[in-house]
Order: sequence, then structure tokens, then C-alpha cells
Amino acid sequence: MPTDPDHPGKVLVAMSGGVDSSVAAALLVEQGYDVVGCFMRLGEEHEPEGMTEGGGACDSGKRRAHRQGCCSVGDAADARLVAAELDIPFYVCNFRKDFGRIQDYFVHEYLAGRTPNPCVRCNDWLKLGKMHDYARQIGADAVATGHYARIGEHDGSPALLRGIDGGKDQSYVLFGTPAEKLAVTRLPIGEFEKPAIREMAKVRGLPVFNKPDSQEICFIPDNDYAGYVERRAPEAAQAGAILTTEGVEIGAHRGQHRFTIGQRRGLGVASTDPIYVIGRDPATNTVTVGSRDDLRAPGLLATELNWLVGVGDLASWRPVAAQIRYNSDAVPALARIDADTDTLEIRFDESQIAVAPGQAVVCYDAETNQRVLGGGWIRSSLDD
Repeated sequence: MPTDPDHPGKVLVAMSGGVDSSVAAALLVEQGYDVVGCFMRLGEEHEPEGMTEGGGACDSGKRRAHRQGCCSVGDAADARLVAAELDIPFYVCNFRKDFGRIQDYFVHEYLAGRTPNPCVRCNDWLKLGKMHDYARQIGADAVATGHYARIGEHDGSPALLRGIDGGKDQSYVLFGTPAEKLAVTRLPIGEFEKPAIREMAKVRGLPVFNKPDSQEICFIPDNDYAGYVERRAPEAAQAGAILTTEGVEIGAHRGQHRFTIGQRRGLGVASTDPIYVIGRDPATNTVTVGSRDDLRAPGLLATELNWLVGVGDLASWRPVAAQIRYNSDAVPALARIDADTDTLEIRFDESQIAVAPGQAVVCYDAETNQRVLGGGWIRSSLDD
């Protein structure tokens, strides 16, 4: 890695066409980096042509078309305008085939009775996976994104930290970044709050300064998750029973994939008391409902672990701050890893609501709740 502060090296910036990644690129230019912009083309087969075929191949992406969500041809055009304003090279990389892995994962998880998080997988497999591969091909020293998180230092090693803007912090979705890649990852906007980022874009004349944030999953712009699953797996649309915790049938549904743990609205069941989805069984295509107390769990088990600290530090119980959803607060807990099964066990100080298999659990240091220690994918909640 370059050590000259006046010439920090070459960096590949993942540019989505939004304000965050655009300002990230601008800041890196101002810091003296040799910046190359890259837009990841993830589109569906029916979208307009104009991109090269084959994962990782790049071209200039000359056609512009618009659709909802991020990563569209229109977003590529916005990113290209920003790159032109910054006077940096810009490429559109076709990751369509690689992105199919994320779409398949999304459908498979719903069919298996779990609630997927494709944005975390996209960061793991593409933005901080394939992008690093491409960076090496072009001789770049690092990869940068527009995530609201920070790369800091702890005990002489790189550390992943929460972003300064607590309301926008995205360290949770970056927990899967391998420890060895932290040193070659740049997160330039993590030191700022969102209003400041928009003002920076405006002052610098970037045309996306007032572009709305994308709120939906990029390949499901209409937010119809169930419809998407059924189009790719028609067998999912089968009627099933809604059961009480005692196994009594009190209603019917059109497929267990249409529900999430903790869901209260849209159950199609009349009840004088509030009821929630507390379980989904894909084997029997049943959905179990119960009270809010039935949603409580004292802990969880997680697999597919990624740790940014020594796993030996978790051979015995260690205090952590555990976060079980992107939009939830981290809570005090104890964590340990079973080395024989590579399974993470979390025990909350106070039981938590709606621990959903398929979501990620991310552990932060207990003292400050700022440094990401690592995490994994929730396999099950624990009983009392």
C-alpha cells in the first residue's frame, strides 16, 4: 500500500448514481487519490441493452433508461455525469450473472421459512467482493463505497466502526467484510451526517445533490416481495393454515413466504387481542400466530460467521452489544462461539422481540457500541 500522504494511491469507487457515493468519489479526489469510478450493472434480462455481457466486463454504458430502484441504466447515467464533473475515468461493470446468485438466495430463503437480507449479501459478494477482484485487475490499491460507516484502528489493526450519523449508520450491512479487506477499503462519508453530504454535493456542483435516497430492494422496486418469489417459484403460492400456539386452525393463507416473524397487519384473522406471526413452517406450509410475549426470545444461534476480531476472544462468554435487524438498536448481551460447530450463541440481557431466522446478528463492542466485532446469520431463536 502507498505510504506517501501526497499520493495515497489508486482507488476504485463503487458509484451508484446517488448522492452518497458521488460525494465519496469527490472527497477521494480532493484527498489526492487517483480515482476510478465503477457502476455495477445488475439489471434484469428484459432491461435495455447497452452493457457488455459477462460478469465483470466493463464498457461505457451509452444508453439511458429509467426504472425505479437503484442500479438502473438511469442511475448509471447519473453516475457518469458525476464522473464527468469530477474528471475521473468511469466504467460500467456487468455483474448480472453474479447478481443472479443474490436473487436465487432471496427466493430460497423465503421458501425455507427465513427472512433474507439481500443488501448485506450484495455487499459481501459484490461491492466488497467482486469489486476488490476488479480493483486488482486495474491496479487499484483500494475499493471505496458511499456507506455511512468508518474504517478506524484498534490495537494497531484496522477496525470497522459505526458512521457518525447514527440515523444513517450502515456498519450493520458491512459486517461480512473480511478482516483482511478492511485495510484496502475506504469509507469517506462515514465521518459526516447526511445533510452535510447533500450540501457538499450541492457546493461541488454534483447534479445528484437532491436525488432521493433509494428505499427499496433494487430488484423489487414495487416492494411486492411475495409476487417476486411466486414469479420465480410458482409452487410457493399454495394455500395453508394459520395456527395458534396450541395448533388450532383459525385461518388460511396463500403461502408461508408471505409472512415475516413479528408481522401484525395483514394476517387475515379476526381477533380481539393483538396477534403476531411467531413462526413459519415451510414443510407444512403453516403460519403460527400468538401474543407479543410469544415473540420474545432470550437468545439466538447464528452460523456463517465473519469475525473482525480474534475468534479466540469468544471461546468463552464475552459482553457485546448485539443488533438483530438493520433498523433496530443494539442491546446488551453475552456472546460465545462453539469452535466445534462454528456456531455463535447470543444470550440477551433482556429477551428480545421477533428474532427472525435469515437476518444477520451483528456484535459491537460492549463499552462503546461503535466497533464491529463480527456477526453471523440467525438460524434460530432460543427458548427459555
